[in-house]
Order: sequence, then C-alpha cells, then structure tokens
Amino acid sequence: MNKDLTVGKPSSVLWKFCLPLFGSIIFQQLYNIADSFVAGKFIGENALAAVGNSYEITLIFIAFAFGSNIGCSVIVSQLFGAKKYTQLKTAVYTTLIASAVICIVLMSIGLIFCTELLHLINTPENILEDSKSYLDIYILGMPFLFFYNVATGIFSALGDSKTPFIFLMISSLSNIGIDILFVTVLSPVFSRGVDGVAWATFLCQGVSCILAVIFVFKRLKKIETHQKAAIFSCSMLRKIAVIAIPSILQQSFISVGNIVIQGVINTFGSSVIAGYSAAIKLNNLVITSLTTLGNGISNFTAQNIGAQKLSRVCCGFKAGLKLVWLLCIPLVLLYFLAGKLLIYIFLDCPAGTAMETGITFLRIVSPFYFVIAAKLVADSILRGAGMMNKFMISTFTDLILRVMLAGILSVPLHTIGIWIAWPIGWSVSTILSMLFYRTGSWKNKKLKN
Repeated sequence: MNKDLTVGKPSSVLWKFCLPLFGSIIFQQLYNIADSFVAGKFIGENALAAVGNSYEITLIFIAFAFGSNIGCSVIVSQLFGAKKYTQLKTAVYTTLIASAVICIVLMSIGLIFCTELLHLINTPENILEDSKSYLDIYILGMPFLFFYNVATGIFSALGDSKTPFIFLMISSLSNIGIDILFVTVLSPVFSRGVDGVAWATFLCQGVSCILAVIFVFKRLKKIETHQKAAIFSCSMLRKIAVIAIPSILQQSFISVGNIVIQGVINTFGSSVIAGYSAAIKLNNLVITSLTTLGNGISNFTAQNIGAQKLSRVCCGFKAGLKLVWLLCIPLVLLYFLAGKLLIYIFLDCPAGTAMETGITFLRIVSPFYFVIAAKLVADSILRGAGMMNKFMISTFTDLILRVMLAGILSVPLHTIGIWIAWPIGWSVSTILSMLFYRTGSWKNKKLKN
C-alpha cells in the first residue's frame, strides 16, 4: 500500500515507516551471514575465508545496485510528494532500463577479470579457487541483485516499507535452509562446497527479485495518470543520475577502499582473514541496517521537500536520530560483551587467531556505532534534499582516513592498527555531516520540473 509521508505526526510516521525497513535489511544481511555460517561450520575455515574474501569484491557490484536504488528512490519520492504521477512512472521505467544496461556491463567485466581482481587483493593461494568459484556464481546472479534493489527503492519511495520486508523475510530464511541442503545432502552435486553456498543465494535472490518486480508493476498500474508515461526519458535519466552517480561513486570508492584494506589484512594469513570475515559480516549487519534506516529518512525528506513541508524534515531528523541511537544500545552491548559467542557462530574452534581477530575487531569498533549512526541520519537529510556534494565530502573524508590509517598503523600495531582506523574515520566524517546539516542550506532545495 502506497503511503503519503507528508501527513501525520512526523515522528510516528517515520518510525512506522522505518522499522519494517530495519527488519528488511536484517533479513537481507542474513543472506551473507548464512553463506559465511554454512561455509565456516559445514565446510571449514578456508571456505569461510574464501566467502569473506570474495565479499569485498561483490560490494563493488552492490554499490552500483545501491546507487540505482537511491537515485530512483529519491526522485520518485519527490515526485510522489508533489503528486506528479506521470513523471513518477517515467522515472521508474527509465531506471529499470538504465539498470539493465549497467548490469550487463558489470557482469561482463566481472566474469572476464574475476581472477585478476582476486590477485589484486593478495588472495592467498589456498583459498583462491574457492574465492573465484563463489564470485563467478555471484556475478551470474547480478541481474537479480540490481532489479531487486530498484524494486525495493520504488516501494520505499511510495511509502511502502512492509512489502520488501515480507519478500526478504521469506527468501532469507529459505536461503539458510537451502544453503545447508546444498552443502550437506547435495554435496556430491556441489563438489566444491562454496559452489553450493553461492547457488543457494542465487536461487533465493532470483525468486525474490522476480516477485518484487511483478508487484512493482502491479502497484504502478493502480496509480492513475491523466496521460501515458514515457518509457524512457533522457531528462529524467539526468535527474536520477544527479543522485545515483554520487551514490554509486560513494559506495564504489568505499568498496575499493575496503578492498585495499582487505589486501592489507590478507598479508596476515587465512586465519586472520577468516576472523575478519566473521567480524565484518556482523559489523556490516549494523552499518547496513543503519544505512537502510537512513534511506527511509531520505524518502521521508524527499516526499516532504516535494510537498514543501520543510518543518517536518527537521522533526524527521530528531526522530531519526532517536531511533538509530535506541537501536544502537543493544547492538553495542551485544557486540562488545558477547563478541566471542557471535564469532563462534561462524567458526568451529572457540580459540585461536581467527577467534581473537574477530573479538578484537568488534570490541574496538562497536562503541562507535553511535557516532556513525548520527552521520548516517544527517547524510539522509542531505541526500533526500539532493545535496550530494556535501554528502560526498563527508563520506570521502571517512574513506580516505580509514584507508591511509589502516596502511600506516598496520606497520607498528599490526591488525589492531587496521581496526583503529574505523573509529577515527567515522568520527571525523560525522562532525562534517552534522555541520552540513546544521547550516540549513538543504532548506533552499526545491523540486525542479
């Protein structure tokens, strides 16, 4: 059901809208967590390292899907708030066509240069073949990744956060069961264990994607327009690109930065890689969840800017900040105090280098979730207003600091030096984002025809 986010008590509207988004991303992250869990528990430490190693490269592809989601979502939200429904449909159709082209290009690059990418990040020889196998299958499923992200962005832009939640809940829970089935009962079929893990994710994401796209078109059909919407518009593509390209660049550069950091980590051996792989999955569960809540705030902001209800945006910022901080409290306590139990989910051995690596990472990074949460809320206002330049400055500051400090501090402090880079980068970039929000320049943004 489509929902107008420009009416009703801002805090109540935002919380009701964002909480299903939070649930959605939890289940979305279960895909990756399930892959790592099954690989670590049913195959072995090297398989876990291979999945985690490949994951950093997949984030580059995810960046493009995420950017398409954001670009479409912000523009569609603004048009929905302004009740320009014909242009809204054109924006959706244009995004789908552009995403298809981008997806084909990325798949070609990924399949051709897969091995080179793995060598680029210093992948140890003992996990190279498993990493390549997992990555190849993941790339084949990229169309599902793209179109599902665009579909969920459209649902969110229309004020519907419950439908994506239902899709993800069903598919992610199914993925866990199929993961285990493929690497145990059907292990003779998938002689290389990580193949079964990858194909399970491929299958479940495919089903979710197809259903989501079908429901999107049904939802659009119910929106009445006075004239037929254009299937493709260059001018609309430019509007979407103004939002999407910075988002893609932001996520891509972050992914490249993470790959550089992964390359540094890989020099410490497969046990450290395995421990980091488990910990970063847990870390990304939090960060991605907070980012998704930020996307919800962006939708709220965009709809209200489209309707020229700027006072509601300020209320949305306060409500959003309260929401993310409340969610951070149990997560910080859990990760800091019970990190060993969480890492043990992925590892067979309750001790050793891998376990110690994961625990240390979580204890250093988790207290700063409150800091990065504040940044993501401020960024969501800037992004919803279309102020991508300010958003990019803050994000790149974080990235550059983390990459540089990880390389520098790893020499005297080894892996601990790498982990320390996260809080420093987050803290500096949060200060910038909050300053950009406080200036209030986003209030001058208006929806262009």
